[in-house]
Amino acid sequence: MHPSGHQGVAALNRSRPVRVFVCALALLGLGACAGYGDGTYGLTSLVTPYKIDILQGNVVTREQSELLKPGMTRVQVRNVLGSPLLTSVFHAERWDYVFTYKRQGQEPQRRKLTTFFKGDVLDRVESDELPSEAEFVASLDSRRKPGKVLPLEATPEQLKAFQERNPGTPVVPPPSPPADANYPPLEGAGAAQ
Repeated sequence: MHPSGHQGVAALNRSRPVRVFVCALALLGLGACAGYGDGTYGLTSLVTPYKIDILQGNVVTREQSELLKPGMTRVQVRNVLGSPLLTSVFHAERWDYVFTYKRQGQEPQRRKLTTFFKGDVLDRVESDELPSEAEFVASLDSRRKPGKVLPLEATPEQLKAFQERNPGTPVVPPPSPPADANYPPLEGAGAAQ
C-alpha cells in the first residue's frame, strides 16, 4: 500500500533528521580533507593508523659490554651477551650484535656491538654508545617515570612475615648457581639475555 496523505508526510519528516545528519557528516569529511594538499591538515591529522613498536635484534646494555674482557672465550661472551644476531662464514672471527627499535612518532634507535676473536679468545670489542639498563627500559615506556628499583629478593623479615601469614606453605630458598656459572648481575650492572 502506497503511503499517502498525512502518513506519507509524517514518514518524510521522521527521516529528515537522518538525512540532515548524513549530509552534515559528509560535509565535515570533505572539509577535513580540504586543506590536505596545501600542507595544512584538518580532521584527518587527528586520526592516524596505529603502528606497532618493532624491536629487533640483541639488546646490549652498557653494563653488559663492561663485563667483556680480552681473553674471554666465545662461550663466556655468549653467556654475557647471548647469541649474536650475525655470524658469517666469511668473518668467523667476528660476531655482530645489532639492535633496532622503531616506535611511531620517534626516531628509530639503532645500535651495534661487534666482538672480534683470535681463535676462541676475545681480542677486542667495538660498539656504538650503549645505554644503561635503566636508560633502555625508560626508552621503551615513555609514560613511565624513572623510579626506585624494586628488590628482586625477599628479606629474611619478609620471608618470616610470609610464613606467619601462610602457615604450612614452605618457603624454599633460591637455588645457588653452579660454581662455574658467571652470570652478570641484574639491575644496575647488566642483564643476561
